[in-house]
Amino acid sequence: MSILLYDLCSAEEDRRFSPYCWRTKMALRHKGLDFETEAVRFGTMEILAPTGFNRVPVLVDGETAVTESFDIACYLEDNYPDRPPLFAGDVGRGEARFLNNWADLTMGPSMMGLYLMGIFEHVHPDDRVYFRESREARFGRKLEEVSADPDRIRETMYNTLAPLRATLSAQDFVCGDAPAYGDYIVFGAFMTARTISTEKLLDDDDPIHAWRARMMELFGGFAASAKGYEV
Repeated sequence: MSILLYDLCSAEEDRRFSPYCWRTKMALRHKGLDFETEAVRFGTMEILAPTGFNRVPVLVDGETAVTESFDIACYLEDNYPDRPPLFAGDVGRGEARFLNNWADLTMGPSMMGLYLMGIFEHVHPDDRVYFRESREARFGRKLEEVSADPDRIRETMYNTLAPLRATLSAQDFVCGDAPAYGDYIVFGAFMTARTISTEKLLDDDDPIHAWRARMMELFGGFAASAKGYEV
């Protein structure tokens, strides 16, 4: 039986924009595992009820259901040890956990203002009230205020990405000579931006831009073939 991944979609079922789901999809590809996805909107999360969870990603592998992208990666690593490693040992797993927290708490928020309104415009009309109310409660201000002053947001993002830029100036991937789960953690946010927004995030000569291009072409161009914008 194939692995099933519940994957967040916009009003268009084939526009998949969750950074956490992208982390998981890239991890599954890395492991070389066959999987199917089922599209879930903000307004249809009830279909997750049989799994015992209420938000994506949720991975169902036989009788086991796992949520939270990092926990899913750990599950794949522990249960498919004969496949290419995502962490390469306990030290790698610990470093990836730090990177996961950095991406969630620092990198992602520095970028979000550039594509937040893009998400709002792409979600199903029936989901917009929920999206607005939940995100405005999270940020403590209106979506339009979070997205105001894009030049300032770009400057903040550029500075926040300095450690990533320095790393990718010295090596091809976040994890060294080849990609591993640390790359997929960071890549998820860039796939959200690409799938949902026409805003250009990176200069063409930025080492992160070249890394993103390499990531897009992994696994036979898996990410490159996803519905999105060429920015």
